Amino acid sequence: MSSAAARLSPVLFAQGAGERVEVGGGTLDVFIDPGQFELGRMALLDWVTRSAGAVSAYFGRFPVARARVHIIISQDGRVSSGMSFGDHGARCKISVGRHTSLSDLFTDWELTHEMVHFSFPSVEDRHHWIEEGVATYVEPIARASVGILTAEQVWGEMLRAMPQGLPQGGDRGLDHTHTWARTYWGGALFCLMADVEIRKRTGNAKGLQDALRAINRAGGTIEADWPLERAFEIGDKATDGSTLMELYDQMASKPVNVDLPHLWSQLGVRVNGRGVALDDQAPWAAIRSGICGVIKR
Repeated sequence: MSSAAARLSPVLFAQGAGERVEVGGGTLDVFIDPGQFELGRMALLDWVTRSAGAVSAYFGRFPVARARVHIIISQDGRVSSGMSFGDHGARCKISVGRHTSLSDLFTDWELTHEMVHFSFPSVEDRHHWIEEGVATYVEPIARASVGILTAEQVWGEMLRAMPQGLPQGGDRGLDHTHTWARTYWGGALFCLMADVEIRKRTGNAKGLQDALRAINRAGGTIEADWPLERAFEIGDKATDGSTLMELYDQMASKPVNVDLPHLWSQLGVRVNGRGVALDDQAPWAAIRSGICGVIKR
């Protein structure tokens, strides 16, 4: 994978010796807990490299110049408890089970999710939905870009999980409804709607990827504290419109229902047994392919 080519070199941490991984123009200092993982260090470093490569593919580079990754050993489970931070530099920590397998690492989504967080500025707590929404929406698309997932798997997960982001009784809009479902999947639904609308308005020449890349290149990383409006204004300028601010004005303080069955039909995403089939004759099939097709270089 072009952006995931990495070099390893030793680096010293306050906690002990670690490894330095260079991916997509960024440097990751990786510290692995000294407990005994069955897989060994190289398998874990390959996982970090693969996850960082997926994020680099989506953003055209790794979203920060330098980051730290702390892998914590756990006795139970596989990969869990990922958290990202922007204070004192971009960094994340994530737990990996002592008996985690290579398959578990290859199919993991959490580390990619945490690294996507590096790409977007830190905003006020009431806007936490956009931070989690971007990470939730971009993560599977990024992994598909480097061959970890198929397009059918990406759209199948969206079809299954996106309804969780719809407003329920008592909803007061994304800025004022801080449930888990509305924070993660409500934010992801905002991103999907923005992606589709930007592509409709630009003849599929641009999408949310262009907006997010522009925000990141303007210094919008997890290390920066920004007003949300600043990020959206930059993203809108990069995509020749006002889609992000318009959607935000609609969805911030009141519930907005989205006809997801109609959206899937227009995009050509339909249930096929336990998975999905993609219809290339659907009205917005080209938009669907643009979202989860060849990543721009």
